[in-house]
Amino acid sequence: MSAGRQRGFTYLWVLIAVAVLGGSLAAYGESWSHGMQREKEAELLFIGNEYRRAIAQYYENTPVGYRRYPERLEDLLKDERYAFNRRYLRRLYRDPVTGAAWGIVKAPEGGIMGIYSQSDEAPAKTGNFRKDDRDFAKAERYSEWRFVFSPPAVTPAQAGAQ
Repeated sequence: MSAGRQRGFTYLWVLIAVAVLGGSLAAYGESWSHGMQREKEAELLFIGNEYRRAIAQYYENTPVGYRRYPERLEDLLKDERYAFNRRYLRRLYRDPVTGAAWGIVKAPEGGIMGIYSQSDEAPAKTGNFRKDDRDFAKAERYSEWRFVFSPPAVTPAQAGAQ
């Protein structure tokens, strides 16, 4: 074989190697991106449920009188209704999907009854949710994942028993 033909053959192998390497890196990048999305979803579910739990505790721990929701998320850090510092959250968490502020779900009687991500991205997770989050399976975007506390309805039999 002549030297010119050998250089062409080597050049062809280098092009093939670069193409294979590029395809492999693209596949790895896609896999990494999907893994990051799943990690953010897990964090969103954890933090959202922490807010739901904190709002429920705030609502249930209302001192004598009618139940009410917190007026601001900051009320979950320090409950001013008590003489001592009562905390329902350690700190206010940011939305892990957007990195921005949460959307707020207002209660009909006033206050905050829940939060949600303001992201319009489609979730990767579409099933195997916890009982409280089972409606998320129908969501087409993260902004439809609403972490809301709704107090259980009191039946007349329960009301008479109190």
